[in-house]
Amino acid sequence: MAVHKVYSCILRAVNSGRLREPFTKNDFRNACPGFGNGTYNAFLYKHRVGNPGRKSELFKKVCTGKFKLVRPYKYGIKC
Repeated sequence: MAVHKVYSCILRAVNSGRLREPFTKNDFRNACPGFGNGTYNAFLYKHRVGNPGRKSELFKKVCTGKFKLVRPYKYGIKC
């Protein structure tokens, strides 16, 4: 399965220390520049645990607007 480039960017940013958990969409935008505005506004919510669209659950919402990565990482990624 191909790894999503947005998810990979977030993993690299967290593991390098450029993005600290819990993080907001603006933290994500600053740590992973180059994606469209829609990505920053929707990706974390769209892939949170319990999302209504039943998308992959990559992030845990810890409070309003703040997220942490679900561990272990998905897609067999080891960082």
